Amino acid sequence: MEKENISEAVMARLQSLSERLQSNPEDESALIERGRLHWSLGHRSEAINDYLAAQKINPEGNAKELLKATYEILNFYNKDLYNP
Repeated sequence: MEKENISEAVMARLQSLSERLQSNPEDESALIERGRLHWSLGHRSEAINDYLAAQKINPEGNAKELLKATYEILNFYNKDLYNP
């Protein structure tokens, strides 16, 4: 599958999930899936927003672990990189 086709498929899925969430904003699984798609596209803030919304719906759900992993990635600091 070509990169353009993958991007088109991902964008179509994002659109579908957004439409689904318009009619049911409390759909935790749709928020998580849309957050993962945003993350894969490099849309970090949109992904975090979706994870936070999903966690608000279900505080002990999958979004809790996704947020933890996301913040660990964003807060990573390699001291050896700055102190050769």
